[in-house]
Amino acid sequence: MVLFLGQRLLQSILILLGVAAITFLLLYCLPADPAVLIAGRSATPQMVAAIRHELGLDQPLIMQFWHYLEGLAQGDLGRSYTQKTEVMPLILARLPATLVLMAAGILVEVALGLTFGIIAAVRRNGFVDRAVMMLSFVGVSSPQFVVALLLLFVFAAKLGWFPMSGFGSFAHVVLPATTLGVLGAGWYARMVRSAMIEVLRQDYVRTARAKGVSAWRVVMRHALPNALLPIIAMIGIDIGQFMGGVVVVESVYGWPGIGQLAWQAIQTLDVPIIMGVTLVSALAIVLGNLFADFVAPFIDPRIRAQ
Repeated sequence: MVLFLGQRLLQSILILLGVAAITFLLLYCLPADPAVLIAGRSATPQMVAAIRHELGLDQPLIMQFWHYLEGLAQGDLGRSYTQKTEVMPLILARLPATLVLMAAGILVEVALGLTFGIIAAVRRNGFVDRAVMMLSFVGVSSPQFVVALLLLFVFAAKLGWFPMSGFGSFAHVVLPATTLGVLGAGWYARMVRSAMIEVLRQDYVRTARAKGVSAWRVVMRHALPNALLPIIAMIGIDIGQFMGGVVVVESVYGWPGIGQLAWQAIQTLDVPIIMGVTLVSALAIVLGNLFADFVAPFIDPRIRAQ
């Protein structure tokens, strides 16, 4: 187990280095020049050249990346071009809001996905099963901004149950978390249904039924735990996706997270912030997958035996 986790940790470090290199290269290939954006439209070529020299943008790409890795090894994500401050404090200041939204969104999607997935599996090939699968398809196909605007219009503007935007209370988190949860619940419902149907066909489930165990206990005690393994892996992936993929939701709801910070940085081509948010998101994905690898043996005894 220790050797396995050590190998996964080494792979994770290599993945982070690869993400940093690819992101740095893509940002370098953009046709826009950060120095020109910072200097403004009325800047002279001399002013632009001075800014490029100050930011180190006149150095070869390999040297720029090497200097960035040197700072990264010391926990330094660089300095924002536009906000003139260190990137690490900017991200850390926005991180709690994103973590709250991430946890709430995952809770909503897992609760909805498990519930509807179990119902569809138990009632498979019937009207309820087809209805759940249709709703899950609609959910995963709906754009985030459409769902967000629809929830805002109905529950905030018309009914007035929740605030339009902001951060700080339970009421503020309901609509953003629901937006994320509804979109992700469809995937969970479909996966839980498939896993549950396969498990319900196993011999030990038929044996439990033959012994007179109630249908509810068979599903919740014998079938569901053995169908949870792919769900754990999906949660690990969602941790990273929610960290960097909530740009639209945070923008619509005015949520002060790192997604909104990344969107603002993209508009001004603030490379250090874009790199910092990308690496934090990649780190979250890596940690989420490590979490899934660590938890899986405790859920499935077959993996623990291997």
